[in-house]
Amino acid sequence: MQYHYLLAGLDDLQLGQKSHLPFNNLIELFEEQMPASDFAYIKLLQKRSDDADIMALMQDDAVQDRFHETSLSEEDFRTQLLLEKGMKAKRKFVRKWFEFNLNLNNVLAASVCQRHGYDPQEVIVGNNEVAQLLRKGGVAKNANLAAVLPELKDIIAVSEMADLLDRERHIDALRWQWLEEQTRFKYFQIDNVLAYYLQAEILHRWDELTREQGEQIFRALLADLKKDVKF
Repeated sequence: MQYHYLLAGLDDLQLGQKSHLPFNNLIELFEEQMPASDFAYIKLLQKRSDDADIMALMQDDAVQDRFHETSLSEEDFRTQLLLEKGMKAKRKFVRKWFEFNLNLNNVLAASVCQRHGYDPQEVIVGNNEVAQLLRKGGVAKNANLAAVLPELKDIIAVSEMADLLDRERHIDALRWQWLEEQTRFKYFQIDNVLAYYLQAEILHRWDELTREQGEQIFRALLADLKKDVKF
C-alpha cells in the first residue's frame, strides 16, 4: 500500500525542532489511515520491555531457563526478549531497526565496561554477530566488528562524551540519521510512515524535557549503570 496522501499532508520533521502535530494525535491519525495489518507495526515499535506481553513471557519456564543461563539482569533480559520479538517482524525495515538499536546499545554498554575494566558479558544483550564479537573481543581494535558495523566509529565517539544529556542527544541523532538513510530512496511506502513515526517519537521525547530534568534523569541512569557494572 502506498501512502501518498498521508505523508504529503504531514509537516517535515527536523531534529531539534518541535513537531507541530501533537504526538498522540499523530498516532490517532495513523491508526485511522492505515490498515490494521500495517498499523500493527506501529504498535510493535511502541512496545517497551515492561509491557504486559513481555512480562508474561518471563513467566514461561523455557524463557526462565534461558534467563538463568545468562548473567543479565531481569530488565536487560526483558529488553533482549523485546528486541528478539522486533527482529522477527515480517517487515525488513522493522527487523533492521530493532537490530540497529540492539547493536547501538551493546556497543555503548561495552564501551563503558572497557573504559572501566569490567567484563562486558554482564551487559551484552542478544546473540547476533555484533553481540558475539563484543563478547569475544570488546570494542577497541576489533577489526571484525568494524567490518560488520559501519556505525561503530560514530557510536564509540558518542560513548566518550562526558555530558550525559549531550550524549543522549547524539545517540538520538544517530538513530535519526539511520532512519533517513534507510528511507532515502523510498517514497510514500510504509517504511516512510514508520520512520516518520519513529522520528516524531524522538522529538516528542525531548519536547517536554528541560535540561535540568534531563540531567536528573541521566544522573539516575548513570547510578543504575554504575550499580549494574559494579563500579
